[in-house]
Amino acid sequence: MNSKHRKTLKQIVTDPINGNIKWRRIEVLLLALGSVRTEKSDSAVSFVLNDIRADFHLPHPEKEALRYRVKDVRKFLEQAGIIP
Repeated sequence: MNSKHRKTLKQIVTDPINGNIKWRRIEVLLLALGSVRTEKSDSAVSFVLNDIRADFHLPHPEKEALRYRVKDVRKFLEQAGIIP
């Protein structure tokens, strides 16, 4: 993980939840952690990390992940053992 990845991870775990994180930065972090990304239908993607799977709808038309998406990413990372 590089410094940008660590910064994104810190933004994900910080309370209150930040709703201004660009979704692309979250995707890059998940891939850097070793996730496998799969495109799904209807603007959705699936990530698998440490045998845990999470499905997300891509944000549109804006590029930022809203709070509920950041919360879902946080939960995914906790279940995958990334966040203690």
